[in-house]
Amino acid sequence: MEFKLDTGLSSEMTAEVKPEHTAKSLGSGGVDVLATPMLVALVEGAARDAVQASLPDGWTTVGTRVNIEHLAATPVGMKVTARARLIEVDGRRLVFEVEAYDEKEKIGQGQHERFIVSSERFESKARAKAGL
Repeated sequence: MEFKLDTGLSSEMTAEVKPEHTAKSLGSGGVDVLATPMLVALVEGAARDAVQASLPDGWTTVGTRVNIEHLAATPVGMKVTARARLIEVDGRRLVFEVEAYDEKEKIGQGQHERFIVSSERFESKARAKAGL
């Protein structure tokens, strides 16, 4: 199947840092600031949203690579906005430039790759792997 995705597609996602989003809560660190795994989830969500509306029904994207610098700490209660912009399309492989800001400064930057998949086929393979 051929997909018509143009570079430049973009999206952003904003979330408030809650106690369950902290490094201490997730076990990725011992401090009460936004955990890097949550930063990654936000930029992945923004990247997904940037292209999802352009895909045919039954197709979605899955994350395959993350290269993000977490530049600054963000405390509980502050809002974080993650932005993703599609910079490369190689068949079903998509590359995004991503960045994130809290209410004071840039807190993250990097690249994220996603791959276009058939939702049904992808989930079927996962169920088969589990013997279901």
